[in-house]
Amino acid sequence: MAEASYDVVIIGGGPGGYNAAIRAGQLGLKVACVEMRETLGGTCLNVGCMPSKALLHASELWDAANGEFAKIGIEVKPKLNLPQMHKAKDDSVGQLTKGIEFLFKKNKVEWLKGRGKIVSKGKVEVTAADGSVQTVEARNIVIATGSEPTPLPGVGFEEGKVIDSTGALFLPAVPKKLIVVGAGIIGLELGSVWRRLGAEVTVVEFLDRITPGMDTEVATTFQRTLTKQGMTFKLGAKVTAAASGRDGVELTVEPAAGGAAEPIKGDVVLVAIGRRPYTDGLGLESIGVTPDKRGFIDHDHFKVADGVWVIGDVTHGPMLAHKAEEDAVAVIDTIAGKYGHVDYALVPSVVYTAPEVAWGQARPRTS
Repeated sequence: MAEASYDVVIIGGGPGGYNAAIRAGQLGLKVACVEMRETLGGTCLNVGCMPSKALLHASELWDAANGEFAKIGIEVKPKLNLPQMHKAKDDSVGQLTKGIEFLFKKNKVEWLKGRGKIVSKGKVEVTAADGSVQTVEARNIVIATGSEPTPLPGVGFEEGKVIDSTGALFLPAVPKKLIVVGAGIIGLELGSVWRRLGAEVTVVEFLDRITPGMDTEVATTFQRTLTKQGMTFKLGAKVTAAASGRDGVELTVEPAAGGAAEPIKGDVVLVAIGRRPYTDGLGLESIGVTPDKRGFIDHDHFKVADGVWVIGDVTHGPMLAHKAEEDAVAVIDTIAGKYGHVDYALVPSVVYTAPEVAWGQARPRTS
């Protein structure tokens, strides 16, 4: 027997999930958000956008103190205190996640702590960290489980040696040599942090350019800037194997077009080849839903089944926090009987009839 009943149950407490929950509360719906982390905010607030920007800011100041200050007449001898830098990062993250908790309470959103699983139409099972299980009923279920780092085939993660983006935020010491596999935004951002703090950074990328999807001229200028900062690039190369030992990690790298392999050694390897939808143990089969070949959940104007909706990274579109946030408002407004935002994936050409469309107050017409 279900222990509680809600108008909306949201699985996932990231930018999509918590914005959906808050919006539902603002519209007077009875809402619960299922989140398995100890804190709200998802990847973005806990181990993504926010902590990475804190480290990026700190490393930029460190770099300026070591070089730019003297040029303008400020003479200092800075000393790196990495534990304090991590503490400042963690403190800023803590303030943000506590802010989400406050907004939940303010808008009467119930946080169900645990892992969510859809067990049948209108029913969500929540398994807490202590193993206890409760089942709740929901007129509407919103899937907002986000994404996770994509592993590199043949290269397993190993704490402190072969790491993902989360591990790169918590390194206890500056590595002498860091190898970044993947020249996307995440890898380059974190690589630049550790480069400024003193690491020798080599970036290995399968394609013949960095930041795929970015304008070519911008990408070329970006690479030139990073090279001036001391980062080294091996483009058109693929990693086929990794072997770790006491003295670090040795990667086997081959030309993407074929050719002789060569070893590259580093103290730490950051695998940052992208992210994939997180649907592990979600129970999609119970509602007859199967993700596509890349793991994304297809939808029709956010709807995937009767009373089930999907938003954010776990479905198609840019894996960006603000995209998930817009999805959140759109789907909750739709559930509440208002005009949701336009689904640009399905309606590529839109002519607005009023500026209020962006806030779900007017119906757009399509051309």
